[in-house]
Amino acid sequence: MKKIYVASPFGFSEAGRLFLYEKLIPVIIELNFICIDPWKLTPESLVEQVNNIENVSEKKREWIKLNRIIAENNRKGIEESDGMLAVLDGTDVDSGTAAEIGYAAALNKKICGYRSDFRRSGDNEGAVINLQVEYFILNSGGRIVSDLTELKNELRRFFIV
Repeated sequence: MKKIYVASPFGFSEAGRLFLYEKLIPVIIELNFICIDPWKLTPESLVEQVNNIENVSEKKREWIKLNRIIAENNRKGIEESDGMLAVLDGTDVDSGTAAEIGYAAALNKKICGYRSDFRRSGDNEGAVINLQVEYFILNSGGRIVSDLTELKNELRRFFIV
């Protein structure tokens, strides 16, 4: 089974998590792919533990340590994947998502882009989003799609050989 890493900022908000777990990830699972969800790669209990520290200096020290753990887990998730589904919504692509796209591109992973946001975000009239991010997606053979039906078809085309 193909493993798809989902790069997105959706885990930061309640609305984002609802869409991620109720709409987006089910599309991946329905196609019989294994979903690598970076929001689940690091135990939530570790985040809660650091968030509950009251001493500001100690909290900062522990966040520095935990940030490295989270980033390392995400790096490994990208490396273990067969490709990536990258969520591109927002006035600009989320910086973490953009970094994950760049890393996946450097590893020659397939990248499928999903942008349902209708706001203009490209660097110029020839780009849907940041031109460098768009380049990495298109160069991998992927496309940027704008709705879940189109996404399902693109994932099927791109990852089912």
